[in-house]
Amino acid sequence: MANHKSALKRIRQNEVRRLRNRYYHKTARTALKVLRSEENKAAATEQLPKVIALLDKLAKKNIIHKNKAANLKSKLTKHVNKLA
Repeated sequence: MANHKSALKRIRQNEVRRLRNRYYHKTARTALKVLRSEENKAAATEQLPKVIALLDKLAKKNIIHKNKAANLKSKLTKHVNKLA
């Protein structure tokens, strides 16, 4: 166990941030799953900008890597464009 007051505070901060990042990451995964399972092109086209914005925010906060965000956005855009 940490002995310094600053180290105890750092432990508390890390736990809060870990839980927050976990929540954001799980929310993003759910949004991706919903968009991938969408069969209606109009609904998917409406959802796509929201999911892209979510991915950009996660990449900006370093929750996911920026290249991973770019790859996901590319795949999702291809998927939406391929829908009939």
